[in-house]
Amino acid sequence: MSTVLVTGGLGGSGRWIVDRLAAAWDEVVCVDRVRGESGHRNVDVRQADLTDRGEVYDLVTAFDPDAVVHWGAIPDPEGHAGGTVFENNVVSTYNVLEAAGRVGADVVWASSESAYGFPFAEETPLPDYLPVDEDHPVRPEDPYGTSKVVGEAVAEMVVRRYDVSVVSIRPSWIQYPGEYECKGFDPSNGGVGNFWSYIDIRDIASVVSAALAADIDGHEPLLVAADENYGGEPTVELVEERFGEVPDDVSLAGEESAMSNARAKELLEWAPEHTWREARDEDVEEPDVRAL
Repeated sequence: MSTVLVTGGLGGSGRWIVDRLAAAWDEVVCVDRVRGESGHRNVDVRQADLTDRGEVYDLVTAFDPDAVVHWGAIPDPEGHAGGTVFENNVVSTYNVLEAAGRVGADVVWASSESAYGFPFAEETPLPDYLPVDEDHPVRPEDPYGTSKVVGEAVAEMVVRRYDVSVVSIRPSWIQYPGEYECKGFDPSNGGVGNFWSYIDIRDIASVVSAALAADIDGHEPLLVAADENYGGEPTVELVEERFGEVPDDVSLAGEESAMSNARAKELLEWAPEHTWREARDEDVEEPDVRAL
């Protein structure tokens, strides 16, 4: 029987991941800090504090999953004290990835485009080149982005120590069908932190599923974004209008995203399917997983 354990499975994006995996795995263990329920017969919802090493080890050891999806985190630095964000995210990531390694489970987890240091910078810097890819330097100025850089270092450690694979998904700004928050921003002002890039939650769920199925060796950070920007204008023009210049090294055509998804496409044989032009007005059934 195939078992996958998903942390943060009752959260805004975690629910969609659990819902997707419930159709493909024999057993999905949904772990969150709050109580919840699911209409899927093969989804077991459990409550746990991911910063409590004993609780995490107990759950992971008890279910002995084939794979772990670590999606539980404080998702930005703005709603909590900075130290709380950093400590929660780093300790929980260490606990979950270390526990997964001990039972020989491969891992897919939520890093972030914030690791590059663009979204929450005091003054957004111009990228070294465009499109940004996995090789671009990471220079976060905030506790959230820094926690993701540390998390990827933990991933490297776990890979070396336990010979499991870890895929660090670096999502762009996640949007939900019918509720595309990004479209409420004026392209000339908003969106600077990720250069008008985004990703639909359904494409996040599909890339997680693809990463679990892929034959990955070691640690792979993968930037995940839609193919196009949400500004509705050529990306280079948006960047030049906002910054007054563009990097010397630019390879973008039209509305192509400033955040490259090329490596994810190549390694996972995956591609995003949803664009803001259709998805912002879509009426889609909610996942059958919920907090109580």
